Amino acid sequence: MTRAQVSFEVFPPQTFDASLRLWQAVQALSPLSPDFVSVTYGAGGGTRSQTQETLVTLQRTYGVEVAAHLTCVGATRAQTLQTAAAFAALGVRQIVALRGDAPQGSARFTPHPDGFGDTVELVAALAKTGLFTLRVAAYPERHPDAPNAQADVDWLKRKIDAGASSAITQFFFKADIFLRFRDACAKAGITAPVIPGILPIQSWAGAKRFAARCGALVPQRLDEGFTAAARDGRERLFALTQCATLCERLLAEGVGQLHFYTLNCADLTRDVVRALGLTSELTPQLAQSRVA
Repeated sequence: MTRAQVSFEVFPPQTFDASLRLWQAVQALSPLSPDFVSVTYGAGGGTRSQTQETLVTLQRTYGVEVAAHLTCVGATRAQTLQTAAAFAALGVRQIVALRGDAPQGSARFTPHPDGFGDTVELVAALAKTGLFTLRVAAYPERHPDAPNAQADVDWLKRKIDAGASSAITQFFFKADIFLRFRDACAKAGITAPVIPGILPIQSWAGAKRFAARCGALVPQRLDEGFTAAARDGRERLFALTQCATLCERLLAEGVGQLHFYTLNCADLTRDVVRALGLTSELTPQLAQSRVA
């Protein structure tokens, strides 16, 4: 039986201390042989230079396959495609194409007058270049801008039909939420892989804030469990158990890849991957030798 693959998301650092945290995380995660590591991209290209530097370092120093996030926010079509061309010039061959969140201070996403109006347009334009493998986002729980759950499935199908080869979901806390979404995607004729996005919970308060912003259901039993664990000083053990149990259920249901939102913190993600037995772990020296 083929072992499931793992992939990770990181974000580019904007301070010296953040840079240290990122590279400590990458040193811990790269020996796990990820399928790819995705690097986020700030609204309006706010972290463009840091994103490019992070991509280059991941490729050249750690020898990992990278996927660059690219959004529609705050840029013309020409500027967005120029950014994509710059990624290609760096050797990047994967893009996670996203609409992007509304800029800070704005209630809703508004396209640039000369920009891409949505992700379908962005994916179609990138697909025409023939330069990239394209991944997109998927929402197993209703996106805040979607009128209903079926609209999320229909919109994902449009993105796949426009040229995306796979999708990565927003995080969720119950396996059944993803499994029902996967069934709905199959019923709609989506055959591309839908990869579950997993959030190892570094901070329960922070995870609840993230969930509120993206509309993810917070199960009462999980909230009660973290509250009890905090009283006993067992938050990390509970978080590890919760995440590993969620992933085990997904793997048992035939999921072939897990994408971890690391928040640039490696320890919990690494321990979950090890607990699941999803690594033939390389030493850091051997991992780096792959680029020699």
